[in-house]
Formats: sequence, structure tokens, C-alpha cells
Amino acid sequence: MKRLFDVLFSLILITTLFIPALLLALLIKSTSPGPILYWSQRISQNNGLFLMPKFRTMRTDTPELATHLLINSEHYITPIGRFLRKTSLDEIPQLWSVLIGQMSFVGPRPALHNQEDLIALRTANNLHLLKPGITGWAQVNGRDELAIPEKVKFEIEYARKQSVLFDLYIILQTIWAVFKREGITH
Repeated sequence: MKRLFDVLFSLILITTLFIPALLLALLIKSTSPGPILYWSQRISQNNGLFLMPKFRTMRTDTPELATHLLINSEHYITPIGRFLRKTSLDEIPQLWSVLIGQMSFVGPRPALHNQEDLIALRTANNLHLLKPGITGWAQVNGRDELAIPEKVKFEIEYARKQSVLFDLYIILQTIWAVFKREGITH
């Protein structure tokens, strides 16, 4: 049921957001040199690797680190990047990852390949068995503000309680959090 929901909902959103995404792509290309998409190497289900697309919000010379680990991350953000991050519009290309089955709408956010502490804690708690998501229970309970152990506690709770109704609740909470711009620190 979850996979069917992911496929149908991603097809609806891809169709609905095609023109706005095209406009965003033109804005990205016209305001900074480099590709429109940034392909980030992320940890997938069962600790595999996959390339996750996002609209590029950082300059092409940005070190490959989690944004909060960058010294002066503001220096690397593109002219439209701040807006894309604050509104979470940079996540639109991940609909493709959902459609092809690399991600789900709801699950633990995919870790960067070099976030060893997060990967190890998730593996120790069998969270690596879950498909990563565009949003998750941790995202609606703090997003960037959560320390890794706290984030994993929410992900453990999600693993215990997951259901279609809980996923729908998390999606609605995500929309509300994005609308209010909660929990975004960069």
C-alpha cells in the first residue's frame, strides 16, 4: 500500500509541479554558474548508496559536508538558494527518487555518505531497513535543530508506529512546518 501511494502521489505532484519546477530551474541557471541539480551521495535502504537529486542551492565549489558543518555556510549559498531551502522547494527533484523506488515520501531522511555517527546509530537500531523519505517523524519534530540521538529516537518511534494514516499525518505536519518555516537553521 505504501509503495502504491508513493507512485501515485509522486506522479500527481510531478505533473502538478512541472511548470513551477521548470521556472525554478531557469532561475537557478540564470543566477549562478553550474548545473541545475545537485546529486548528493546518500545512504539508502540497507545502507546502500544512491544519488539523491536536489535543486542546487550552493555554489559548485562548496565542500561536500552537511551544511551545519561548513564554516560560514552563508558564503556558499546561491542567490536563490536561501529561498529554495527556506521553502523546501529544493526537494522537488526527489519526487523522481520516490517514483523510481529509491525513496518514499515518509521515512528517515537519507544520511550523507559521510555521516558515520548517524549511520551507525541507525544501523544499531535497525532503521537501515527502512526506505529513506523526503520527510519523516524527526523532520516534523525539529528538523535541523535535532541532535543525532534525538533524531534517531523519533525514527525508532516512527518504525514502531508506521502506517498509511501515520504517514499521511506526517505529510500534513510537514506541509504545515514548511508553511511556518519551522526547524530550518540554514
